[in-house]
This record gives sequence, C-alpha cells and structure tokens, in this order.
Amino acid sequence: MKGINGWFTSAHSSQSAALMSLDAVYTGKHKEFEVALQKLRGEDADVSHEAAEIQDYIATLDQLPKAKMLDLFQRRYSRSVIIGVGLMVCQQFGGINGVCFYVSSIFEQAGFSSSIGTITYAILQVVVTGIGAAIMDKAGRKPLILISASGLVLGCVLTAISFFLKVNDWALGAVGALAVTGILVYIGSFSIGMGAVPWVVMSEIFPINIKGQAGSLATLVNWFGAWLCSYTFNFLMSWSSYGTFILYAAINGLAIVFVVFVVPETKGKTLEQIQAAINK
Repeated sequence: MKGINGWFTSAHSSQSAALMSLDAVYTGKHKEFEVALQKLRGEDADVSHEAAEIQDYIATLDQLPKAKMLDLFQRRYSRSVIIGVGLMVCQQFGGINGVCFYVSSIFEQAGFSSSIGTITYAILQVVVTGIGAAIMDKAGRKPLILISASGLVLGCVLTAISFFLKVNDWALGAVGALAVTGILVYIGSFSIGMGAVPWVVMSEIFPINIKGQAGSLATLVNWFGAWLCSYTFNFLMSWSSYGTFILYAAINGLAIVFVVFVVPETKGKTLEQIQAAINK
C-alpha cells in the first residue's frame, strides 16, 4: 500500500507542477514557471532549453489571429478538416455504437448465449484496447487504422453470413459460432485502432490557431454519428439483419480507401512535417 500511495503522490505532484508551469507562462510569471518546470523534470535536469521553447511557443500562439468556426472552411485548412472529420465519420458510421448497445440482442437473435457473449465481448475490448495503446507509437497510426478497418469488414461479413444462414434456415448449427466470432472480431478490431487512433490523429493534424474550433467540429460530428448509428440500428435490423452488417462492412471498406488515399502517417512527425504531407 505504501508503494501505491507513493506512486499516486508522485503522479499528483507531477500533474500539479505541469499545471503550475503552464499557468505561470500564461500569466507572465517566468521565474515561477521555471521553478515549476524544474520540479516537474527533477532537480538535476537542465530545463533552460525546454523553458525557452515553451515560452516561444506561447508567444507564437498569442500572435496568431483568433480563428472562427467559418475559418475552417478556408482552402488552406480544408484537407486537415476533411481528415479529422472524415476519421470521425469512419469511426462512428461503421456501426460501433449499434453493436455496443445491442450486443446482447445480436447474440440472442443469432441463437447464442447473451450472457457468455457479452462477458467475452467486454473482456476482449479491455485487453485489446490496452494492446493498441501500447503499440500505437511503434506500429504507427495509419497501419493500425488500416488493420482495424480490415478487421471490422471481416467481423461484419462473418456476422452477416450468420444472420443470412439463420434467415434461410441453412446450417443452423454454425449460426451461433459465426455470430459470436464475427462480433468478437469486430470489437477486437475496433479496439485495436479505430476506437482511439482517430482521436490521436485529430490532435496532431490541425494547425495551432484552429485546433480548438476544428477539434470541436470533429467532436460534434463524432457524437452526431454515435447518435445516428444508435438510433437507426433497430430499424436496420428490422429491415434486414444480414443487410445491416453488409451495409456496415461497405462503410468500413470505404474507410479503408479513405485512410489509404487521404490520411497521412503522423507518428514521430512535427506539425510542420504533417502539414507539408497533407498539403503536398
């Protein structure tokens, strides 16, 4: 318990020091800023270069014109906005919230135990999300999204096949296994990349002066997509259970095309390098 408490105290002190550093820069208290930064980095660390960089960054930020929401539609920002918003569309319209909210119903309709399926689903989601976070900086953003989207297509196709077999009373013994396999492949694939990576890319691609407004727009699109997917899922399943997952597979297939041709790799790159890759 002592070790845990010590770690918590250390983490809390580091967070407080970071906040104090930024607050001191913004309020012009340069001496307090350097003291707080020194506390954050350690007594033996040389923080002079980092302190100068942070102060230059803040000064540059203050000199930039304050962007408005309409500025996002200027041509110089268009590709960044298309990438950020497009990734949110890919994330939400591929069916994730419909699957998450109605996973028990999906298993029941496929003739599989909803309790076993839901527990397995939740455990897999936690484990794979942790793996994705651990390898993101090594594997790169773009490869993870492509692997994730490919898995989403596969998961949707497997689930669509299971419902197609059930509707037509073919190979009913395989329906449950196909359904649970498809859903688990789907959620595992989403958790490894499409769940978190679009948010990371969004934080990296926008120029400093529009980051707030562009991030707000992308988040709005994301939440609208989440609502629309959740709202329409039951209607789609009533229309055609296997058709619903074929539709989601098609959307995730389009997401692969979008990522391949539009989204740049941002791993280990500065904002200037990312902007050069976007606008070349």
